[in-house]
Amino acid sequence: MVGDQKQKERSSSVQWYCGARCFQKPSSPERQDVILSDSKRHPPGQKKPGGWKAMPYILGNETFERLATIGLLANFMVYLLKEYHMNQTSAANILNIWGGVTNFAPLLGAFISDTYTGRFKTITFASIAAILLAEHLVTKYQGKGMLTVTLTAWLPQLHPPKCDVAKPPFGQCKSANSMQLGVLVMGLGLLSIGTGGIRPCSIPFGVDQFDATTDEGVKGINSFFNWYYTTFTVVILITQTVLVYIQDSVSWVIGFGIPTVLMIGAIILFLLGKKLYVLVEPEGSIFSGIGQVLVAAYKKRRLTLPQGQMDSHGIFYDPPSKLFVLSKLPLTHQFRFLNKAAMIVDNNELKPDGTPVNQWRLCSIQQVEEVKCLIKIIPIWAAGIISFTSMSQQGTFTVSQAMKMNRHLGPKFQIPPGTVGVISMITIGLWLPFYDTVLVPALRKITKHEGGITLLQRIGIGMIFSILSMIVAGLVERGRRASAHLHPMSQVSVFWLAPQLILMGFCEAFNIIGQIEFFNKQFPDHMKSIANSLLFCSFGFASYLSSLLITIVHGVTARHGHPNWLTNDIDAGRLDYFYFLIAGLGGLNIVYFLYCARRYRYKTGIQTLEDQNDLELVDPTKQ
Repeated sequence: MVGDQKQKERSSSVQWYCGARCFQKPSSPERQDVILSDSKRHPPGQKKPGGWKAMPYILGNETFERLATIGLLANFMVYLLKEYHMNQTSAANILNIWGGVTNFAPLLGAFISDTYTGRFKTITFASIAAILLAEHLVTKYQGKGMLTVTLTAWLPQLHPPKCDVAKPPFGQCKSANSMQLGVLVMGLGLLSIGTGGIRPCSIPFGVDQFDATTDEGVKGINSFFNWYYTTFTVVILITQTVLVYIQDSVSWVIGFGIPTVLMIGAIILFLLGKKLYVLVEPEGSIFSGIGQVLVAAYKKRRLTLPQGQMDSHGIFYDPPSKLFVLSKLPLTHQFRFLNKAAMIVDNNELKPDGTPVNQWRLCSIQQVEEVKCLIKIIPIWAAGIISFTSMSQQGTFTVSQAMKMNRHLGPKFQIPPGTVGVISMITIGLWLPFYDTVLVPALRKITKHEGGITLLQRIGIGMIFSILSMIVAGLVERGRRASAHLHPMSQVSVFWLAPQLILMGFCEAFNIIGQIEFFNKQFPDHMKSIANSLLFCSFGFASYLSSLLITIVHGVTARHGHPNWLTNDIDAGRLDYFYFLIAGLGGLNIVYFLYCARRYRYKTGIQTLEDQNDLELVDPTKQ
């Protein structure tokens, strides 16, 4: 029984990887499982979860939506270079800036969902709004209800005239005018609207369909994660092979049109299952709770905290936890100045029913400790930004390298340059099962740690892989460039890029999954939307940092008679120096991360016991 219970509590790496867009039921060795009575599982008037009956609609919607968004953008660097005749610096900056906007959008989507609309309405409104706005925008241009990005490939007036940018003299093709660039940027912005609403709500909405307080519901959630990851992997493989090939070798219009149709199909399929869904009402914004703690602590800044053993009875406000909070946090000494927000000065601060008279002057211990969790996680979160900057290069300069290499498989077939990134996905797909089933059990016997290694160790290993990936990328680019100068008529194989992409796959498997699990376990139950949004904010800041580095390098490395490192013709530039620069920044970042990790204190939890008649406690150590 103990082994079975631990297996239920432990989330696999595969589940954490697919959970990058979701809330997950957290796992913590300090916590006990809570089994609620049936009256609390299903309050009167609320229908029971739809379970697997709703999954075909939710998973089908997810699959089509990801095929649409990833399919449109998997090969976008090539599209900007070939069809819009951009230099690679401008193209990379557009992708990085758009990536930043897209990764910050889920934070706003999570706030709107949790505070006002709920997950179903947020997903629906975001998806439909993107389609309708696109249709309104393009009415001026022949009125077809297609996504704007697709129209930029379809309508001649929305892109520059055809020209082969790969043939010298370079830079002689006509560039896009302001109107064409405006429509393109608008199209990317509309895609961000859909992403901002769908990404933070998709898996939480799927989890809502299962009763997480029952064994059957937990099994259903675990299976849902597995199916989600399976469809996610299939989508990546299809988009980076089939769709990229269609876009690169057949037609950009067809290659963009297929995802557009799939996006419309995703919305229709999602709405068809409405009668089966469990719709969870929004619980209110957690940002107001954070603000209340900070304001209350400031108002009571002149109070003196009790010395010695801190007793919460009579001194600190400690009411019963809310129903959706499954674990209660104890009062800690870390960031003690915030504890003043929970100090009861006199009985006039409480109503007869025990609630605060002014929530901006008196907060609970739970609220204070939740804010502490957020504060102490921020330095760890910030350390992930630079490591993600190396990942941003996969969709930009790695593609530029692939375009200059021999991509032939046989006499007739040529690998599209946007497809090379699938090597990272294959690495992740092969590594995760081995890691979960072989390596973790072996490490567990040595370290006596449930996960084999700690979460911060896992994140640190991923950061090291990101540094190694950039070093290898620089060495490969140096060899490719030297070969291009010595043998102008022959190109090295595109599979020279495999080592750096494999290392980047290991970086994702360790760093991204480690951060997802770390955020979900270390954040309180009530703050899971922030936990999952933080990862996307990391990608957003990484995109902006990458764009800033590109702009600086482009501007300061040009010397008299020599092009800059990131010139459009990478044979004449020094892309290898740029990779080494990112590796150097990663080296400084790992020192900062180790400093923060050594001082981090993992979250502890105590069991909530609201009502002995309604709660049954199950201690896995006594089974």
